[in-house]
Amino acid sequence: MKEFIRNITALSLACLVLVSTMSFTINKHFCGDHLVSTSLVVKADNCGMDMQNPSPQKGCSILKKNCCKDEIQLVEGRDDLKLDFSDLNFQQQVFVSSFVITYINLFEGLDTHIIPFKEYSPPLVVKDIQLLDEVFLI
Repeated sequence: MKEFIRNITALSLACLVLVSTMSFTINKHFCGDHLVSTSLVVKADNCGMDMQNPSPQKGCSILKKNCCKDEIQLVEGRDDLKLDFSDLNFQQQVFVSSFVITYINLFEGLDTHIIPFKEYSPPLVVKDIQLLDEVFLI
């Protein structure tokens, strides 16, 4: 169960980094004040009411304003995720390197069969102290 949670957490963090560094565009097509189409990958669909370029005729030219408009929204991802160790000053570099070394040495395992009192002999029992002091464990 613990390994499953660790795998799910690693996968979600990898997806978070991927999504935060990815950039994309959102295309929107409005006809008047109404949103007609939205697209992430390709250009948004038209509503079919775009103005045609009229061929110039003699003496007759009517100009109308187009009611349709396209909006393009660019969502940029981050590109400064790599930390540079050379940006730190000398004291910060010394602190980080000493912290890493002590942290790694913290988990350096000791031998599991160490007996700390192996060189000492046990005390000599001359009298039973519990009987002398009349202290009995119940």
